[in-house]
Amino acid sequence: MTADEYLYDTKEINRVRELAMGVLREPPAPFFAHQKAVLRIAWLLCEHVEARRLGEVAVAPVDVVLDHAKALIVQPDVIFVSAERAAIIRDQVWGAPDLVVEVLSAGSAHYDRTEKLGWYRQYGVRECWLVDTEAAQVTRIDLTGPQPDVQVARGVSLIRSMVLPELRMRALAIF
Repeated sequence: MTADEYLYDTKEINRVRELAMGVLREPPAPFFAHQKAVLRIAWLLCEHVEARRLGEVAVAPVDVVLDHAKALIVQPDVIFVSAERAAIIRDQVWGAPDLVVEVLSAGSAHYDRTEKLGWYRQYGVRECWLVDTEAAQVTRIDLTGPQPDVQVARGVSLIRSMVLPELRMRALAIF
């Protein structure tokens, strides 16, 4: 499937689907714990971002077009796009968000940790959070350096965002 077929020849739906190098991927609906974590993260990020007018926060399903020519369109669980880069937001997000959050599921954890994380790095996402609801931990990955900088937060430890340096969110606030 081409990116144009995906974007313009299919109906708008309210479920997660992605186009990975021309292959349509439609995973099953996430479990309740996954969606609860997504909602909590989005709410906490929105509270921080909106109060400071830092940009926009959105949740899946929203298409993020990383590479139109290669038909690479993903739907991270939560995204943040800074105010300075708001022009990439149209009906879809055309380019890399500043921050993406992936809440890991048994069926997608490997894909999120490998392929998607690689795409995020390649296409300019600055920071990625991998949220593991079973382990009650958040792995924050700064993708801006020559090597990813990884920090794991559990319990009362703070998630130290490079993209949102004033954010004071404890890992346990998500769980």
